[in-house]
Amino acid sequence: MTREESAPLDPPTAYARLREEAPISRVSLWGGRATPWLVTRWEDARTVLANPAFSSETSRPGYPNAVEDAPEMPPGYFFAHDDPAHDSFRRILTREFMVKRIEALREPTTKIFEQLLDKMTDSDGPVDFVEAIALPLPSLVICELLGVPYEKHDFFQSHSKVLIDSAVTGEQKAAAHQALGDYLEQLVEEKRRVPQDDLVSRLGESVNAGTLSVRDAADVGAFLLFAGHETTANMIGLGVLALLEHPDQIHRLFAGKAELANAVEELLRYLTIAHTGLNRVALDDVTVGDVTIRAGEGVIILLNSANRDTDAFSDADVLDLARSNARQHVAFGYGIHQCLGQPLARMELQTVLPQVFTRLPNLRVEPGAVRFKQTSAAYGPSFMPVTW
Repeated sequence: MTREESAPLDPPTAYARLREEAPISRVSLWGGRATPWLVTRWEDARTVLANPAFSSETSRPGYPNAVEDAPEMPPGYFFAHDDPAHDSFRRILTREFMVKRIEALREPTTKIFEQLLDKMTDSDGPVDFVEAIALPLPSLVICELLGVPYEKHDFFQSHSKVLIDSAVTGEQKAAAHQALGDYLEQLVEEKRRVPQDDLVSRLGESVNAGTLSVRDAADVGAFLLFAGHETTANMIGLGVLALLEHPDQIHRLFAGKAELANAVEELLRYLTIAHTGLNRVALDDVTVGDVTIRAGEGVIILLNSANRDTDAFSDADVLDLARSNARQHVAFGYGIHQCLGQPLARMELQTVLPQVFTRLPNLRVEPGAVRFKQTSAAYGPSFMPVTW
């Protein structure tokens, strides 16, 4: 559904009506050849996402893929699979995203930001904030974590955009999967021969131990590579836009560590980049609210609608960086498939947002010039000209 041009940071207004009148209702995909259920309320979203009777397997009949000819997801894209396959991959990666390990990246992230900002401010502006800061910063950070050469960023960024764009064909998505996997497969083999202190090297160790195949390790790396930069890049851009619209709240970023963390949670709730929701298919007949979803029927869970549910968040359409229950949002999903990389995203946002407004207290966006990714599964600005 279309967002209002006058309120690009808000979900489509139709979602509020659906939450009130038909919180679980049918929608049409693929020209009417699929009619999955649409879940719009916070409580119902958590109910579906926590219930193992709803499958994440994208190849199951009835699964509401964004495109009708969507390619089958390889095992390494573990978010698109159920347990035990999902759990086996997630266990291998959990330690990589523990808070202590992510905290070790905070100082390098700060240095990366300072270098990017120094380069941006060498110009007189206007400068595209997405190209100068929002996209390269998480790309550089995820490359450092994985051990992927940043020189390849044009390659993986272009293929990543294809993977989350609902306007491209399944054939194009399959080609992007293949290209990213082929590149990471070569890198895994290199790291097996000459291991370093990075995540791809540790995936190589799992290959050597017989835990993963080379291709599975490559696909895991490819998934983390595109998921680790595209999502956070959008949140950085949207976060800056939201704070510029609410300058009276910027001081909350500097009120203390806990206050900064809470401010980031509220921005995650308020902005929720998951533009097209999370998808599932029912394995059994399940009643959610007053609707019975039959086995084989698809479900789309609108996270950005759930996070604006007034039954869960008072004045939900208001950005309140001091909101007491902001962390109850579902911006990272919910249940066993909740986003593995959320500690990394939080760290990057907590690091970048205060420094943007410290270094650029007079930051301004060119009025009416921002363009947004309307067909991307991860919503955010594609072009954001700024001056300072």
